[in-house]
Amino acid sequence: MRFDELDFEPSLIDGIDAMNFQEMTPVQEKAMPVVMEGKDLIACAQTGTGKTAAYLLPLINQLLRKPSHNKVRAIIMAPTRELAQQIDQQLEGISYFVPISSVAVYGGNDASAYETQKQAMKNGTDIVIATPGRLISHIKMENADFSGVEHFILDEADRMLDMGFYDDIISIVKTLPIKRQTVMFSATMPTKIKKLAETILHEPEFVNVAISKPAEGITQQAYICYETQKRMLVQKLLANNSVDKTIIFASSKQNVKDVYNALLRMKIKVGAMHSDLDQAFRDEVMLDYKSGKINVIVATDILSRGIDIEGIDMVINYDVPHDAEDYIHRIGRTARANRQGVGITFVSEKDQDKFGMIEQFLEKEIDKMPMPEGLGEGPAYNPQLKGRGGRRKPNGNNRPKANSQKTKTNGNGNNRPKPNVNDSNKPKADVNGNDTNMQNANGNDGSQKPRRYNNHRRRFNNNRNHNNHKTQQGESTKNDSVG
Repeated sequence: MRFDELDFEPSLIDGIDAMNFQEMTPVQEKAMPVVMEGKDLIACAQTGTGKTAAYLLPLINQLLRKPSHNKVRAIIMAPTRELAQQIDQQLEGISYFVPISSVAVYGGNDASAYETQKQAMKNGTDIVIATPGRLISHIKMENADFSGVEHFILDEADRMLDMGFYDDIISIVKTLPIKRQTVMFSATMPTKIKKLAETILHEPEFVNVAISKPAEGITQQAYICYETQKRMLVQKLLANNSVDKTIIFASSKQNVKDVYNALLRMKIKVGAMHSDLDQAFRDEVMLDYKSGKINVIVATDILSRGIDIEGIDMVINYDVPHDAEDYIHRIGRTARANRQGVGITFVSEKDQDKFGMIEQFLEKEIDKMPMPEGLGEGPAYNPQLKGRGGRRKPNGNNRPKANSQKTKTNGNGNNRPKPNVNDSNKPKADVNGNDTNMQNANGNDGSQKPRRYNNHRRRFNNNRNHNNHKTQQGESTKNDSVG
């Protein structure tokens, strides 16, 4: 179905032509007519399927057909500042020929940006694109009047809930008129999303686009390796590969820094993206990557969703993603728009179970590649042996030992005490692979959450300093959203 087959305003058609939109994607074809009718909608669609245009085009079309009233008329919520920026850029292109105003409201910027956001909302901009934490900050400061909001859209709702924004979303909804159109897009449909939909949507239509498989154009590969082999492995792959654009995903800020420094020593044009970097620096890295000044980015999961970069040839999972959905989002950065790409995952001895579950979810075995010459052999791959690194016993007896938390195979067949299966004092990642970075409460999306302590391991390691065995146990934090 073509875009010009729908009843769009002529000025909006000009913007569609300028953006070179021609054939609709499946989610656009199914979702846009529903949104244009003013109905509530919940759509299950993966990043990269064209969902941003699926709600922006009908939203703009509806706003054009109603008189403006010097109040905010539509709010689009996004989980991260990067996604908010991308939505803002696409809105700017689509609405170039139409009299629609908008403002992007997110943290990680200076006081002048906050003041610009404040004035735009007070003056009644048509569309506000916002992250939850920063919008809550403006609401508390009474910087915005949302009594005129007619449309409320949540993009990547599942990730917002994973990051702990459920209460913030409900607080924002309470400031909106009861009579409004609410549209929700989510890559997955867990119970918590259904609960949110029941709370804030009214008799919604449901659109589901199959999302649980990577694009056909992605060649998926895996290297079964020891943790200590990873850095040399990534150096070997990049030294022997002529790809133009690569993203390397790591699950902790420390791993990002280590890999980044190793590649710098190889004279590779590389950038880093994680939450310790301020927003201006991260924007500069993205600009350099898009322009070709650098061709490799080492990043945490802040780049795994909602970032649309053309021409990415290869994605490397330096660490196995937390689950299959994160895996799909990571490797989905390549092979976009029917292109070809490669998705490579390093599977260390401690992550075999996790990778086995991903293969089970995908209903396929991912090709296991031989280790490059000079790196030695990796461990045997046997994800059924949870916590044993995949090493089979010579006699074929695969029964796990009792109290397996206190021992771990080190790859040489020797069991040694392992006081902490998480490596240490390195920065940890949350359940989505995001950096756990507590941010301030001055208009930001990171609220302080209490840390949990693993008392069992602390007793096992009671002769160490108290500060050396704090570990964060997968707390969902608001880390890379709004700074």
